[in-house]
Amino acid sequence: MSAKRVIYFTTTEHTVYRWSRGSLQLEGRFAADDQGVAEFREYLRDRRRVLFFVLADIAGEDFHEDQIPYLRGNDRRMIIRRRLAQRYRDTRLAATLSLGMITGERRNERLLLASFTNTQQFTPWLDALAESGSRLAGVYSTPLLAPALAKRLGARGGRAIVATLNQAGLRQSFIDEGRLRFARLERTVEMGPEALAPFVRSEMLRLVTYLTALRALPREGPPVQVMVVAPPGQHGVFEQALVSDGRLSFHTVDAAHAAKAVGLRHAPDDALAESLYLHLAVRQRPSEQFARSEDRRSYFLWQLKRGVLAAGALGFAACALFAGATWLDIMAVRDNVALQKRDAALAVQEYQRITSGFPVTQTSTDNLRATVVEFRKIAERTASPEPSFIYLSRVLEQFPQMEIDNLIWSVGTPGDRQRGVAAAKPAAVQDMAGEVSEIVEISGRVNATQRSDFRAITAQVQQFAETLRSGAAFQLLRTQLPFDVSSDGTLTGDIGTSDSGEAPRFTIVLARKLK
Repeated sequence: MSAKRVIYFTTTEHTVYRWSRGSLQLEGRFAADDQGVAEFREYLRDRRRVLFFVLADIAGEDFHEDQIPYLRGNDRRMIIRRRLAQRYRDTRLAATLSLGMITGERRNERLLLASFTNTQQFTPWLDALAESGSRLAGVYSTPLLAPALAKRLGARGGRAIVATLNQAGLRQSFIDEGRLRFARLERTVEMGPEALAPFVRSEMLRLVTYLTALRALPREGPPVQVMVVAPPGQHGVFEQALVSDGRLSFHTVDAAHAAKAVGLRHAPDDALAESLYLHLAVRQRPSEQFARSEDRRSYFLWQLKRGVLAAGALGFAACALFAGATWLDIMAVRDNVALQKRDAALAVQEYQRITSGFPVTQTSTDNLRATVVEFRKIAERTASPEPSFIYLSRVLEQFPQMEIDNLIWSVGTPGDRQRGVAAAKPAAVQDMAGEVSEIVEISGRVNATQRSDFRAITAQVQQFAETLRSGAAFQLLRTQLPFDVSSDGTLTGDIGTSDSGEAPRFTIVLARKLK
């Protein structure tokens, strides 16, 4: 992290501190006159493009409460600019702090307008910074940083007063619900510790009386908490003198404890409580400050440049991560390729080893491979009668009156076995013509039925044939009944006689395509 400079701006002199990693180091003191400005310009000559913070701790700071309609965006900025122009003649150094909303018939926003009664004392110093090319982060005042200091010192919510003894004098800041409401600075001249502590107490009573007259504090209410940062080595004296009463509740904080609370590691020996504000101006500065955007132009450009560089670095890091992941994927693919090559080489060696043991043949290996492929195809198309016989057995369990005399199973084309009586379903034979199929020819008798009841016999044989056809993808090629009823009305066939013991015979031919 690059070092930053903080200018402590008082009425009598201006001090420049170098801030780095939570430590303050004195770099220069300049008188508040033209000679001091000239020396400051010489100081800036070797420190171009350095980031500067200005902390003002002067008595001529004006605070004014105002109200505006509830607005947002450009409308709010325009009306705030108009109110500042009405309040202050020179708005080069002016700030606006929001104090919250007021709900009623009209919703308004409370504002605290702040500026300096004499802004001309800042002009040559700000011009020197602009001419040197330095970056001005902002112009702050100790009251603007008081809410952050109160929070770090452990001030509870509600109303509180923060009192610090700075080089400029006794700084008193009134804070209401974490927002700055009023501040004042009283010069301490040269007072001893015994006189300084009673002076702080009397000034706190005066401030409370003034705030009560302004109705910023209620006349009847709980005591106001006062956070007092005692100078180094005077904590005991201040704690003895600052006794709480019904109006004020004092909390005396040692300087070393306060520095630790804000994160200040080191400060010059002659620095007082202003070192706390100087550190907070760099580490926890508020969004509100006094400088115009024109005075901070170089700072904005620097921030934009840093943002672009950060975005570029982030993009480069993302590209580097993507490249690393891609490189790892490439290495994994290369490893897989090498492994596949090794497996292929081993497979070739194994193939050569196996083929070297083959008997000498009068044909090539390709022909042998083609022969094996064709053999596998033939084996796949070779059927077994077992599934068909199992299926037939299951169907026969449903027809106990059927008695099988003859069962012929074969593989061929359906037209090869069309003999005897014409096919019952020539369409099925035509559909399967030329297809290698599994053909089952079933011959048998019909028992347990009167031989003279040819309709019942016909129905049983047809039902048996339909049941065989409806399952296992069989097609019914031919059904030969014990007799035939033609369209001429002639009854032919042998249905048996009452004297004969032979049951009527039938023949059913089924076919199923081989896969």
